[in-house]
Parts: sequence; structure tokens; C-alpha cells
Amino acid sequence: MTAEPAGYCILAVVTDSEKIAFKNRLKLAAQQLIEQRIAAAKKLIDNAREAANSEEKSSVGDKYETARAMGQLETEMYSKQLAQQIKELALLHEVKTEVIYAIATMGACIECGDLTFFIAAGLGKQTIDGKLIIFLSPQAPLAKLLQNKKAGESFVFNGKDTVIERVY
Repeated sequence: MTAEPAGYCILAVVTDSEKIAFKNRLKLAAQQLIEQRIAAAKKLIDNAREAANSEEKSSVGDKYETARAMGQLETEMYSKQLAQQIKELALLHEVKTEVIYAIATMGACIECGDLTFFIAAGLGKQTIDGKLIIFLSPQAPLAKLLQNKKAGESFVFNGKDTVIERVY
């Protein structure tokens, strides 16, 4: 067995079909997360409405009105969250994962050492297939910073110069 010369490493060869399959798994995971958030928001809206409607009139009328107003505010807040998640899901459906991209754009995976970014939906850090993935909304500042960059280019992330190894 021979040792590799210093500074060299053996890279696993990943086929285009494996890259596409991986991106499809990422998109499916994102869809499931967003659908869970939508279901949770709907449940919170129902709970807030139910709490506001079930508040009994007490001898102190202000307590009743305050509880109803609080329930209404909660309902509005959760409704905004629901609308945002529905919008995020609609945007995710536009993501094309069957394309191998040469530049960072919506639907691309960007590998940078132990970091992998997927520009599709703003879901933050998620572990998929045992790998840490940072899901970025196409409107996120970092996604805009990465926009149109290709392998070999670098950018500053968390105060460190980060080199893009692969885009697909």
C-alpha cells in the first residue's frame, strides 16, 4: 500500500445522478419540515381562537375583553407565520433539483469543506443523511452573497474565508 503525497487527498467520485438524488432528498426534507410548521401554525391558530372564544364573561368585564383581544393578537401572529410558511412551500416547489448547476443559485448545493449550503428554503441547520446542511432562502443575505459564485471562489462566512469546493 502506498501513501499519498503530502497535500493530496482522495476525493470520492460522486456521479451526477447521486448529486441529483441527494438534492431531491434535501428538497423532500425541506418540504416535510415546512409542512410540519404549517400544521403547527394551524393548530396554534385553532387553540388561540378556541381560548378567546371560550373565555367566560366574568364580573369584571375588562378581563373578558382583554382575554379576547389577546386571543385575537395571537391568532393574527400565528396567521402571519402560517402565511409565511405557505409562501416558503410555494417557493420550494419552484426549486429545480434535477439540474446540476455550475454556479450558486436557487436549487444548488454548495460544498465548502465540512459545510454544505442548499439554496431552497430558509430552514437553517438541518442534518440530512448524517450530514449538516444549511438551508438558505434565496432571499437570505448569505444566499445573495453566494449568488453566481462557482467552485474555487471564496467568501467570508462567520468571519472566516471559506472556499467553495463544489457546486451542483
